[in-house]
Amino acid sequence: MDVSGWSLKKKVGQLFMFGFDGYEVPSHIQALIEDYQMGGIIYFRRNLSDAKQVSDLSAELQRLSEVPLLIAIDQEGGMVVRMERDITVMPGNMALGATGDVQGTYDAARICGEELRMMGINMNFAPCLDVNNNPLNPVIGVRSYGEDPMLVGRLGVAATQGYQHANVAATVKHFPGHGDTDLDSHYALPLVAHDRARLDAVELAPFREAITAGVDAVMSAHVIFPAYEEANLPCTLSHNILQGLLREQLLFDGVIVTDCLEMNAISESFGVGPGAVMTVKAGADLVLISHRVDRQIEGIEAVIRAVESGEISEARIDASVVRILQLKKRRRIIEATSEQQTDTIAQHLGLQSSWELARRLSEKSITLVKSEGNFPLIPSLKTLVVWPQVRINTEVVEVIEQEDTLGLALGAYIGDLQEISVGIDPTEEEIKLVLAAAGSIEQVVVATYNAGFSPGQIHIVKQLTSMKGKQLLIVAVRNPFDLMDFSEVPTYLCSYENKPLAMRSLAKVLMGIIPPQGKLPVTIGKFASSASAKGT
Repeated sequence: MDVSGWSLKKKVGQLFMFGFDGYEVPSHIQALIEDYQMGGIIYFRRNLSDAKQVSDLSAELQRLSEVPLLIAIDQEGGMVVRMERDITVMPGNMALGATGDVQGTYDAARICGEELRMMGINMNFAPCLDVNNNPLNPVIGVRSYGEDPMLVGRLGVAATQGYQHANVAATVKHFPGHGDTDLDSHYALPLVAHDRARLDAVELAPFREAITAGVDAVMSAHVIFPAYEEANLPCTLSHNILQGLLREQLLFDGVIVTDCLEMNAISESFGVGPGAVMTVKAGADLVLISHRVDRQIEGIEAVIRAVESGEISEARIDASVVRILQLKKRRRIIEATSEQQTDTIAQHLGLQSSWELARRLSEKSITLVKSEGNFPLIPSLKTLVVWPQVRINTEVVEVIEQEDTLGLALGAYIGDLQEISVGIDPTEEEIKLVLAAAGSIEQVVVATYNAGFSPGQIHIVKQLTSMKGKQLLIVAVRNPFDLMDFSEVPTYLCSYENKPLAMRSLAKVLMGIIPPQGKLPVTIGKFASSASAKGT
C-alpha cells in the first residue's frame, strides 16, 4: 500500500489507539480523530451499555474518521469481559482449559467474534497465551488456559481462528509471557529470570503456534526478560525482543500492539511520551494509551518530533502504517462501516443456540479436586453459603456486584438455605457473623475468591474446618490455587469464575445433578494438573 502522499501527522496517527470515558464520542476524541487520524479506539465497560448504544457509538466513530478505525476490546470471556448486556458471555480461558475442548473453544470465540462485529468492534485483545505456572501471579491466573504450553497453544490457536473467521482481529498476549510473574505490570515492572532454553520450551511455545496459524496481532508485555534484553528494558521497549525475537526469530509479520503505556510499568518508569518513542523504535506498530487525553497527545507528539529530528526514520513509520492498513483490509473494516443495522442489533445477539454452547462448556469445566465423602450436597440439610461479594473496578477486571450468587443458584434445590455475603477481604465483623451463623448449620459451602491474597477468607475457612459435625465444601470461584492455603478442607471444587452461568453450573454439580467433568489445568500442591494434552 502506498502511503507516500500522506502527511507525517496522519501516518503517525495511524500508530496510536486511544480510549475515553462515556457512552458517546467526546469532543476531544473527535478532535484527535480529525487532527491526527489515529488508528484505533479501545472500549472499556465505561463505554458500553447495551448493544444498540455500542453499535451506534462504533458507527459514529467510523463516520468521523477518514481512515477506518480499529475498534478494540478486551472480551476475553469469564472474569475479563467489558460487555455483558444483550450478548453471550462465554467462559474464560481456565474454564475452557479445564474442558480441554478445542472445538468448543473455537466455537465460543467465533460466536463472540460475530457478536462483537455486529456491534462494530473489529479487534479483540484476546486470547491470553500466558502459561500460568506461578500460583502467586496477581494478574494472569484464570486468564490463562493452564500450565501446559501444549494445551495453551492448542486452545489459543482455536480461539484465534474463531475470532478471525468472524472477521475480528485476534491479538495474542502478553508476549513473551506474563504467566510466571508475581507482580502486576499495571502497578510495577515484573521480571522473568528464566534462561532462553526454558523460555523457548514454555513461554514462547504457544505464541509460536499462534504465529504459525496466522494470528493478526501480538500484544507485548511490560515485563523484563534478561535472557533476551540485558539493558533492563521491558519487552514493550526492547528492540531485541520485538524485532530480534518476535520479527526475526519467530517470523511474525503482523501487527505488534503494546499493552497500555499508562500502566505503571511504563508511565512511572519511563514516561508515556518517551515510552511511545522507545516502543516505536523497538518495533511496535500500534501504541495503546487508554485513558488520559494529555498523555495521548504527549505520546503522539513525541513520536512526530522523533521523526522530525531523525531519531526515528519515516520509513520505519511507513512500515507500521502499511501493516495496520493491511490488517484493516484483511478484516474488511472498510465494508463494515456501512453494514451495521443498529436498530435491530439486539435481535441477532445472545441467541439461544449461543447460550447453549456457553452452558455446555461451563458445565463441562466444573472440577472436583478432592472429596472425602461429603459430596454432593444433601438437599434436606440446613445449609449456609458464604459468598465473596466482589467490588472491583480495575483495567484488568471490571466487576460489578452481582445478584446471581451461588446461594441463589443453590436455592433452586435446597429449601432451607441462608447466604451471607462478605467482602473479598472480610472484616472482623463479617468473620464473626459467618462463624456465628455456622454454629447451628449442618452443611456449609464457602465460595472463595483469590483467598491466597485475603487473610480474612483463609481465617473463615480454617475456623469452619475446625468445627465438628458439619458437612463443609469449599468452592474456588476464581483462583484454583486457594486450596494451597487450607489443604485440610475435606471437599474442594473449582469453577474458575464467579459469573452467573458458572454459578448455575456449579450448583448442578454440587447437587449431583450432573457429574464434575473438568480436568485440573494447573498443579495445586499434591494435586497435579490432569488436563488432557490430547484435547477433544
